[in-house]
Amino acid sequence: MATVGAGKYTYELVEDWGQFPQGWILGQTAIVTDSQDRVYLFNRGDHPLIVMDREGRFLTSWGEGQLPDAHGMYIDAADNLYMPVKNSHVVLKYSSQGELLMTLGTWGQPSDSGWSGNTEDIVQRGAGPFHRPSDIALSPDGSLYVSDGYGNSRVHKFTAGGDLLFSWGHPGKTAPGEFHVPHGVWVHTDGRVIVADRENDRIQVFTPDGDFLTQWTGFSRPCDIYIDQDEAVFIPELDAFMSITDLDGNLLARWAGPTDAGAHAIWVDSHGDLYINQNLEGQRLLKYRKTS
Repeated sequence: MATVGAGKYTYELVEDWGQFPQGWILGQTAIVTDSQDRVYLFNRGDHPLIVMDREGRFLTSWGEGQLPDAHGMYIDAADNLYMPVKNSHVVLKYSSQGELLMTLGTWGQPSDSGWSGNTEDIVQRGAGPFHRPSDIALSPDGSLYVSDGYGNSRVHKFTAGGDLLFSWGHPGKTAPGEFHVPHGVWVHTDGRVIVADRENDRIQVFTPDGDFLTQWTGFSRPCDIYIDQDEAVFIPELDAFMSITDLDGNLLARWAGPTDAGAHAIWVDSHGDLYINQNLEGQRLLKYRKTS
């Protein structure tokens, strides 16, 4: 089987990973794995939260009729799930068994950013939470960071209990702290907040207080971020596929996918295997096994 990547970051595609019940179709998908390497798929389909084991066997599902528009996901050390419901303008916290624990935002009430509804258009003004939120991440102290990406141009910081602390970001294409679809967010163990500024083809890096530190360029619509225990940064790209960098943005590996479709989401399990959402209807989920 052909391998992809380079050096320490070399992988092989696991063919036909994931056996779903007959007739089930996986929609656009966010992915996390829990403390037992079970795989959670928050997707835009009739069965919005699907749980698989590491070998790709179906375990259970929940959220039917309750979670209409998946986008992004995070899992904490207690296996609680944090899930933006994009078009409903909320971010939800669930137990891994499907018990709702917290709601951020108000269902069906977008903030007033003056956005046209077209992702090619920049929003008119930064606004409060939320207008089609895209992703969420937790800091080491439990603070929550939400990229409010499609109808807004901001990152919001909340306490662990869900109280808004502050927001930052403005509509724009080039200056530090300007965003055009802040699509993914991750908080490193040192507190740095890393944002995939998708339609500006860059990654921006901030302090925990939202102060700009640096940016990384050379990407093709970066969508998501995952940083592993070795401090490698995994970045799926919608108009490319997968890049891996170090914490200074230096390229470690890069490869194209098995089709012409780009990548939309990434997670890495405890074995170093990759789970990737390919942006292709009917072929959303890919698993790459680490070989190096």
